[in-house]
Formats: sequence, structure tokens, C-alpha cells
Amino acid sequence: MHEADRAEAGRWLARHGLAETEPSPLLAARLAVRRRAKLFDSLLLAGFLLGAALTHVLALGAGATSSWPPLLVLAALVAGLLGAQWLLAAWVRRADQRAGARLPRRVALPVRLGWQAVLGRPYALFTAATFAAAMLLAVSVLPVSDPGLRYGATVVLIGLAGAGTGIVLQVRQVLASPAVAEDEASLTADVIMRVEDARALVTPSLVWSLPAIFLYGESLGWWNAASVALVVAGVIALSLVHHRAAGVATAARRAMATR
Repeated sequence: MHEADRAEAGRWLARHGLAETEPSPLLAARLAVRRRAKLFDSLLLAGFLLGAALTHVLALGAGATSSWPPLLVLAALVAGLLGAQWLLAAWVRRADQRAGARLPRRVALPVRLGWQAVLGRPYALFTAATFAAAMLLAVSVLPVSDPGLRYGATVVLIGLAGAGTGIVLQVRQVLASPAVAEDEASLTADVIMRVEDARALVTPSLVWSLPAIFLYGESLGWWNAASVALVVAGVIALSLVHHRAAGVATAARRAMATR
């Protein structure tokens, strides 16, 4: 176990009210994988945004904002981002499976975890509302007589469907995967990581980005203002949810106590 990973694990335990627990190699390894996955995910999203912006600029320079090739490139970028995010999640799951296989003894969760206990109703409602608002915005521009804008709205809808399906499947995996723990302290840490993973999955960075990037046409319109408003309102709403919802450690302990 690297000393840096051990120190970070100790800080993580202290943040979640487990300062008296000694950071184990198991915990340090699992947290290290999650930190790297989070970094790679941020880089992927940044690369997607840069690629989308570059494609848009090149299309504007060539006067091809209403043609299919730039939008096909953008659609490929969305598919590539979703696929890469799925591979990252699979990498984290494999790391957990390898860590669990090395345990001399393994304890199970005392209860079956449900989405309301792990994710929480406020986060679930926020996520559903964000997807619904983005989909409604995309559907509302389909009647506009601009082929580029209509095709962009179609790409947004496909991207939202893919992102939504990915979130549902990954949250289900977070809930269903067996505990990677050998005692009560590591079991509590395991559930805390599940709450963190679930909340990170529903952070709608891609959902906010899709309308702002794809809903453009030959001229500016109300859809551009609505795309910006979706981001601003979403950030404010997410901040309120973070502020009002139970902390990660509190939610984890409640989830373990739910019968």
C-alpha cells in the first residue's frame, strides 16, 4: 500500500466519522481506483466538450451548421463518451471483485440495499426532473424548420436515452454487488462508497451539456436561452439537494439500518 493512498484513506475515513478506524490496504486500494476513475471521467468529459466545440467551430467556418457530417461527428463523440464511461465503471467493479477475492473472510450486508436508501429520493427526483427537462427541450425544437437543429435534437434524445440507461444499469450494479468487507468497519465503509458512487452517477454533467452543444442551427433562438437556463437552474437545484439531503455517512448508516 502506497503511503499516499494510505494517507488519503485516513482522510476519507475522518470525513465520514470513522477517524478511529485504521485505514486498511483493502480500503486504500478501492479508494485509489475510484479517485483515478473520477479523474479519467473528468478528462473524458473535458475531451468531449473540447471535441464538440472544435467540431462546431469548424462547421461554422465551413458554413455547414445545417449539414449532417458535423452532427454525425458529434453523435460519435456522444457514443464514445458513454462507452468510455461504462468501461470505467466496469474497471472499478473488477477492482472491487479482485479486492474481495483476496479477503480471508467476508461479511455480508445485514439488509438488502434499495435505491431510496442508497441514492435517496431527493437525488432520484432531481435526476428524473433534469432528464425530463432536457428531453422536453429537445422535443420542443423538432417542429422548427431547421434541418440542422432538428437533427441536433434527435442526437440529444438518443444521447439522453443512452445516458439514462447507463445510469439505471450502473446504479443497479451499485446496489446489487456483494459487499467487499471483512468486519463491521469495512462494511460501513463499503456502504458509504456505494452512496458516493450512486450520487456521483446521477450528477448530470452530460445531460446539461447535450442541449447546449447540439441545439444550434442557422440562427440563435429561444432554445439557446433555454439550454443555458437548464444548466443554471440545474446547478442551483443540485446545490440545494446537496445542502438539504443527508450526508453520505448518515445516509449509509440509515441504509444499513433499514429493514
